[in-house]
Amino acid sequence: MRQFNFSSGKVPFSGKPTMPKLGKHVKRIVIGAAAAVVVVVLASDATYQIQEQEQAVLTTFGVPKAVSETGLHFKIPFIQQVQKVNTTIQAFPIGYTLDDNATVENEGIMITADYNFIDVDFFVEYRIAEPVKYLYTSDQPEEILKSIAQSCIRTVIASYNVDDVLTTGKSEIQSKIREMILKQTEEQDLGIQLVNITIQDSEPPTQEVMKAFKAVETAKQGKETALNNANKYRNEKLPEAEAEADQIIQDAEAQKQVRINEAEAEVARFNAMYEEYSKNPEITKKRMFYETMENVLPGMKLVIDSGDGVQKILPLDSFDGAGTGSNTSGDAGSDTAASRSAQ
Repeated sequence: MRQFNFSSGKVPFSGKPTMPKLGKHVKRIVIGAAAAVVVVVLASDATYQIQEQEQAVLTTFGVPKAVSETGLHFKIPFIQQVQKVNTTIQAFPIGYTLDDNATVENEGIMITADYNFIDVDFFVEYRIAEPVKYLYTSDQPEEILKSIAQSCIRTVIASYNVDDVLTTGKSEIQSKIREMILKQTEEQDLGIQLVNITIQDSEPPTQEVMKAFKAVETAKQGKETALNNANKYRNEKLPEAEAEADQIIQDAEAQKQVRINEAEAEVARFNAMYEEYSKNPEITKKRMFYETMENVLPGMKLVIDSGDGVQKILPLDSFDGAGTGSNTSGDAGSDTAASRSAQ
């Protein structure tokens, strides 16, 4: 039987490890494992990766700094913090939902300058241009951009008539809205850049009004068709009418020249006759009378009585034939009267 010496404070060795030595070994294992975990955590927190179309904001003691270079970067663990932002083009709708294309009435329905209601859908594209301002200027920069876009849209739509919004004025409206949004986002300094804003659709808010607008559009198209046909007919007929007018003018000019020539010939003839008349007025007067009577009464025979009892027949027609003499004697009285009146 083994005896213990309690006075010395020593325990005799029994051949088995004691509990204090086993506890030291476990403690070393735990410390090593904890150190390994700490090393792994520090190593993982000391690096970060920036992908394409991505930027990061590195914060050191609350001071942010933008990091735009892609690849692997190092930072001080637990002291420097990293926030990544997506710099690709992003978008959101106004007036409808992307999932089921449902109408959002409080966003899309607005009033025009001629006091008509209209439902207009827009698609806004943007990207993050300055990550530091995007993260620290406001809590919800996208919502601020959406509110600015809605305000600008309603302001511009309210200055146009409903026909312009539905048909011909879309490009001009989009341009004005874009300029207004760019100006206000620069004033807000959100770090967001507007890429584009487009009108996806515009239509009246109810089916009844939509049918009426479609009828109006159909009438306008009919009007345009009629105008095009009228212009086509005008373009076809106008050259013909112009050619006909030119021909009439040319004929009139030719007739004018003919009349002028005839008038000038008559004037020359009259002047020549007047010269002869001025030389022998009585003879010329009788000659003119006889020529006029010949033209007025071509079948009449003239007998000239000089007053001495001798009658002379003016040889205005042929003397052949037997009827000439009888006609001459039978009509002597009337012819003599005519000749006397001439004298």
